[in-house]
Amino acid sequence: MEKFLDTITAEMKRAFAACGYEEELAKVTLSNRPDLCEYQCNGAMAAAKKYKKKPIDIANEVVKELQGSGLFSEASAVMPGFINLKIAEAFLSYYMNGMKNSEKLGLEEVRDKRTVIVDYGGANVAKPLHVGHLRAAVIGEAIKRMGRFVGHRVIGDVHLGDWGLQMGLIIEELKDREPALPYFREGYAGAYPPEAPFTIAELEEIYPAASAKAKTDDAFKERAQEATFKLQNGYAPYRALWEHIMRVSLADLKKNYANLQVEFDLWKGESDAQPYIPDMVQSLIDKGLAYESQGALVVDIAEDTDSKELPPCIIRKSDGASLYATSDLATIVEREKDFKPDHYIYVVDKRQELHFTQVFRVAKKAGITAADRRMDFVGFGTMNGKDGKPFKTREGGVMRLESLIAEISEAAYGRIMENRTVSEEEAKETAKLVGLAALKYGDLSNQATKDYVFDIERFISFEGNTGPYILYTIARINSILKKYSESFGEAAVTEIQAPVSEPEKTLMLSLARFSEVMHTSFEELAPHKICAYIYELSNALNHFYHETKILAQEDEGKRNGYIGLITLTRECLLTCIDLLGFEAPERM
Repeated sequence: MEKFLDTITAEMKRAFAACGYEEELAKVTLSNRPDLCEYQCNGAMAAAKKYKKKPIDIANEVVKELQGSGLFSEASAVMPGFINLKIAEAFLSYYMNGMKNSEKLGLEEVRDKRTVIVDYGGANVAKPLHVGHLRAAVIGEAIKRMGRFVGHRVIGDVHLGDWGLQMGLIIEELKDREPALPYFREGYAGAYPPEAPFTIAELEEIYPAASAKAKTDDAFKERAQEATFKLQNGYAPYRALWEHIMRVSLADLKKNYANLQVEFDLWKGESDAQPYIPDMVQSLIDKGLAYESQGALVVDIAEDTDSKELPPCIIRKSDGASLYATSDLATIVEREKDFKPDHYIYVVDKRQELHFTQVFRVAKKAGITAADRRMDFVGFGTMNGKDGKPFKTREGGVMRLESLIAEISEAAYGRIMENRTVSEEEAKETAKLVGLAALKYGDLSNQATKDYVFDIERFISFEGNTGPYILYTIARINSILKKYSESFGEAAVTEIQAPVSEPEKTLMLSLARFSEVMHTSFEELAPHKICAYIYELSNALNHFYHETKILAQEDEGKRNGYIGLITLTRECLLTCIDLLGFEAPERM
C-alpha cells in the first residue's frame, strides 16, 4: 500500500498541476493546528512569488479543484494562503481495511534494498556487561530490527574487545596465581587441557585484580604488555589460554544479551581484524596517505569545509603498536570482503564521534570503501542517576546489567502485586516482560544523543509515556477481544466502517501514519520516533475506549467494525514493540 501521506500528496499534486502550478509545490504535512484541520498544505505561499499572484487566490483555485475529491471531506483556503484539509471518513475506512488485509499492515518494503552492517554491543571479553553497555545494545537492536522490517538486509555485529592489553593482564595474573599450569611451563610440549582453568566468576574477578595491580606495579604492567605482544604474534600457550577466555566469556555474554532480548548475527571481535592490518597499513603508505609524525604513522583527514580543526588519524604508534582506529579500519576491510555493505551504522557513546569521523574519512580516502558509502555514527548520551551523574549502584560502583534487569523486574512485580488480579507465579512472569519494556522504552523514548535520568518509579508506571502504559493498552485490547469472543463468538470477517465520532476518527488517523513512521524512523535511525508514535496511538485507543460503547453497541455491523479497528490497533502496537525489542503479556 502507498503511504497515507503519499496518497494525499499525490491528490494535491494533481490539483496544483490542474491549476497550472508546479506539482512540487504541493507538499502536505500534518496540521500544526489539529483544532482546525488534520493536514495542511502551504504550497500556495511558495507559489505566490513564483507566479506573481496572491497566495490566497492560488489557494482558492486549488481548493476549487479539490471539490468532489474522494480523499477530503473538507478543503478550505484561509488567509494568507494556507490550505486546510480534513480526510474523508469513507476514504479513511477504506485505508484501514487495506491495512487490515495486507501483509506488514500495508507497509511497502523499500525498493532500494541495501546490505547494512550495524556495529553495536562493543562489550569487552572477560568483563561482565554493565549499565554502560545498555544503550549500545538496546538502540542497536532496535535499529537492526527496524531496518529489516522495511526490507533491508541488516547484519548485526557485537564487535567484541578481545585483543587488547586486558588479555595480557589476565594471562599474567593467572600466571602469578597458578604458575604450575601447562601454559606457563617452559618446554611443555603436550596438548593443552580442553577445559578452562577458571570459571566465569573467577575470570571476572581476575581482570579487575590484574588491572588494579598494573596501576601500581610497573613490572607487572610490562609483563602484561609483553604477554599481549606474544599473544598477538601467535604464541601457542597464550593463544590456547585466549581461546579458553573467549569460550567462557562468550557463553556468559550470550546469556546476558539474551536476557535483554538482543541478538547478534556476528560475534566478531578485534582479533578477527588483525590479519588484515599489515596489508592495510602498507597500502596506506604506498598510496602516500600515511606518513611519519613524531615517530607515529598518521593520515591527515582534515577537509577545507571543516568548521573546526581535526587532528590526523594515528594508524600506528611510535612503538609499532596498533590502535582502535587501526582495528576499526581493518574491520571495514574485512566487512567489505565478506559482505560489501551499502551502509554502515555504528552505535557507540557520543564521546567517540571524533574517532569515527577519522575512521570514516580514512576508509573513504584510502578507497577501503566507496567515497559515497553511507557511514553513520549514532552517538548516544549517558544514562544518569537522579543526581545527574552516570548511573551507579547504591554503593557507588558500576552496576551489572543483569542486576539492573533484576531490579526493575522486581519493581514491576511489586507494582503488579498491588492490584493482585493475577497469581503470584503469573505476576513473576509478567513482571519480567513489564520490567524489560520499562527499561527499553525508558531508554529508547529519548533521542539517542541525549543523556537521560534512569528513574525506576517513573519507568514502571502504568500511566504516562512509559513501556508499561503501552503494554497496559495492549492488555486492555486483549481483554475486550476476550469478552467479545465469550459473548458473540469469533469475530466475523467484517469491514472497518467509516468513523462517526471524533475519537474513532482520531484513532484511524493515527493508524494511517504507521508506514510513514516506520520508514522515517529507520532512515533517520531514530527509534524514539516509534516510541512517540505508539504513545500517541495508545492515547488515541484509550480515548476511543472511554468514549465508545464497543461491546454494548447494538448494531452488529458497527460492533464488529469496532472490533476490527481495535484488532488493527493491537497489531500495530505489537509490531512496534517487537521492533523496539520487547514483548507484551496477555494480561496485566
